[in-house]
Amino acid sequence: MDNMKVTTATALRVGNYAIIEGLPCVIKSIQTSKTGKHGHAKCRIEAVSIINDQKKIIVVPGHEKIEVPIIEKKNGQLLSITNNIANVMDLETFETFDIPISDELKETLKEGDAVQYWTVMDQKVLKGK
Repeated sequence: MDNMKVTTATALRVGNYAIIEGLPCVIKSIQTSKTGKHGHAKCRIEAVSIINDQKKIIVVPGHEKIEVPIIEKKNGQLLSITNNIANVMDLETFETFDIPISDELKETLKEGDAVQYWTVMDQKVLKGK
């Protein structure tokens, strides 16, 4: 796919992004342990989804291939908020679309605000001002 690249588990660092169980996540912690004389290194990765804040923990061999999402960061203008949906206009293409808005962002945003949104794995995620 052209919206992601591949790396190994041991190359990941805290703050990197990775696709874990089908969700794009930001890595919160990673521990690498060696398992004996002929064993492979194991990586325990804790991450949080950037789409729905779901926590993910996986343990994989260090040589395991991990997909890394390509994230496009764009700017837009908040046109309206209806329930938990924000209507946003892209400031470059003037395209308008709806994005789900989290409760903590809903408190800080108002109509007319300039906002940043990310496009990741063909989904748009509102990230704030």
